[in-house]
Amino acid sequence: MQFQAEYTDTFGGEANYSWVKRVEFEAPDNASDALLMRRAKKALGLEGVRGKREYHGESLVLYPYSSHTVMFVSAEY
Repeated sequence: MQFQAEYTDTFGGEANYSWVKRVEFEAPDNASDALLMRRAKKALGLEGVRGKREYHGESLVLYPYSSHTVMFVSAEY
């Protein structure tokens, strides 16, 4: 299954999109949230980055600690 990840800056805690990096990656249909996060971070070059994870609808969201950025992970349909 194909997934998309977006990584962008934040302003006031919300996604700002003054710059954005988008990638696509593959994962099994039954992939765990942890696996999706690992693959998305690897595709974006963010391995080892830790942060607060949330769910927004059908998307996983990561707010990296000590960084004014956010990463969204969602399935492509």
